[in-house]
Amino acid sequence: MKQLKLFLKKLFKRHYLDKKSVTLNHKRIYILPTQRGLNFALLVALLLVISFVYNNNLAYLLSFLLASVFFITILHTFKSLAGLIISVSKAHSAYVSEDVVVDIYLDNPSILERFNLTLNLNNTKTIDLPATQKRLVTLNSPTLKRGWHYCEPITLACQYPFGLFKAWSVLHFEVKALVYPKPSTENNPFPELAGEQAQQGNITKGHSDFYGLRDYQEGDSIRDIHWKSMAKGQGLHSKDYRGDLLTELWLDYSQTFGYDSEQRLSQLCRWLIDADNSGLQYGFILVGLTLQPSSGSCHFKKCLTALALF
Repeated sequence: MKQLKLFLKKLFKRHYLDKKSVTLNHKRIYILPTQRGLNFALLVALLLVISFVYNNNLAYLLSFLLASVFFITILHTFKSLAGLIISVSKAHSAYVSEDVVVDIYLDNPSILERFNLTLNLNNTKTIDLPATQKRLVTLNSPTLKRGWHYCEPITLACQYPFGLFKAWSVLHFEVKALVYPKPSTENNPFPELAGEQAQQGNITKGHSDFYGLRDYQEGDSIRDIHWKSMAKGQGLHSKDYRGDLLTELWLDYSQTFGYDSEQRLSQLCRWLIDADNSGLQYGFILVGLTLQPSSGSCHFKKCLTALALF
């Protein structure tokens, strides 16, 4: 069964992508009976046979009534999706092993309320969409490696009103997001010497400078607790101050720890997060790339982007 699904997926794979916004019509909506619908059709056929054998008018009436419900349901299930406007907003960046969050907008321009709409990517969301309303739906796409992450096609489906038929449409948006290396869980101290300025001796020192973050220990002053990392759910840490340290920090790939490039990038990512959380000025050095010391979200994202595309 799994191999058959993979074969059908490859067979019907489209070679072009949808635009940012798609309006569903008869060319984009597929509809088939569900298992419940097939059972319902079998019941109607059985009633017709009984009606014919016993020549019972009430059995005929019941058979035709149920058959009319069966066929009218096709129209109502189709209309549950027809006319909807689906657009993709953006996909948010994430770290390896985290989910990329994709923002999808569903717009219902008609005066008909849409019930039991199901969107599926790697998770499933079911919503009701009121008439003339627009709603944001977030879907998740898991990541396995750093770099550009391309999301799978999105499926919008509906089985309203009785679950006898399933109408669906497959949306092939080009949804991609950057995936950064997974930050190391080890709290290794910042490198003390890095970059051309350190090699040339242009190092500025100070007294009791910030050195990094360490795990909270009983007895630490409340003033040294790093509340910002705690608010982000990274655990309880204390600020580590030491004398005669660099006030200009360089984060250099060549000074990272690890057995391979992914572990070293992971350590460099951890240093970036710690330096940004601490509000430090830091430079960034990768193979073939040097970013001068700076701070702020723009500088932080440039460094993370370089790590993702390394």
